[in-house]
Amino acid sequence: MPHRIGLDLGGTKIEGVVLDASGSVLRRERLPTGAERGYEAIVETTARLAEDLLATAPDVAAIGIGTPGAVSRRSGLMRNSNTQCLNGRDLPGDLARRLGRPLIVENDANCFALAEALHGAGRGHRVVFGVIMGTGVGGGIVIEGRLHAGPQHIAGEWGHHSIDPAGPDCYCGQRGCVETYLSGPALEARYRDSGGGAASVAEIAAAARAGDAIAARVMRDFLDYFGRALANLINILDPDAIVLGGGLSNIDELYGAGRDAVAGYVFNDELATPILHNQLGDSAGVIGAALLQA
Repeated sequence: MPHRIGLDLGGTKIEGVVLDASGSVLRRERLPTGAERGYEAIVETTARLAEDLLATAPDVAAIGIGTPGAVSRRSGLMRNSNTQCLNGRDLPGDLARRLGRPLIVENDANCFALAEALHGAGRGHRVVFGVIMGTGVGGGIVIEGRLHAGPQHIAGEWGHHSIDPAGPDCYCGQRGCVETYLSGPALEARYRDSGGGAASVAEIAAAARAGDAIAARVMRDFLDYFGRALANLINILDPDAIVLGGGLSNIDELYGAGRDAVAGYVFNDELATPILHNQLGDSAGVIGAALLQA
């Protein structure tokens, strides 16, 4: 296939790329998602971006798209998306009809994992677990270069196992999900509710390093939750490498004190699993979407 097109439908932006025959990015474009304007606006914006990219690569037969949530194999409709206006809607069908060509739709965390396993930090590892920690928390599994989604399309969804049944409510209907502790909004809310005021994830981490007592306590708890949650995952999957992505992957402490916390909870006398920062940055998801056509 001479060209591939991938789209990554994020909460705030939709990114699109054209890959050339060698897998290099030939063109990249971004548009605001416009989720506040509802489902129909998202479909129109996504289709408009795809049409723009098709002008560069008209030979593309199918378009790969990464989305929050996944397509239900029972109903064909979107489910489990934290962009909640997508849930219960026929996004693949609506976009395919709008564009006049088929789509390959996959969860955005799976797209991230695929890109990092094939072209990023996970290269050379047989089993790669790709972690997304941003507005939400998700994950994907790649085994010997192939995405493993599972029969229910939930493989790697570590963000929605509960680590505290008395914890915060989660939009999925459970309480105390990993996402309610390890997402960016969760960390910012915990700092704010502890008396620290409004601050971004980066500001909280910086304040903790500077000796702010509230920030230090919040970050200590955050790293402990990270250790517990990721150790659970390692105990089950025992991957050859874990690659961290999303905005929170830029917290340096995850690779030091965070790794130590994982080692303290994993069911072994050592932690041999490398925990790696992503190499493809924000582009991993959209590149992975394009690679769905491989």
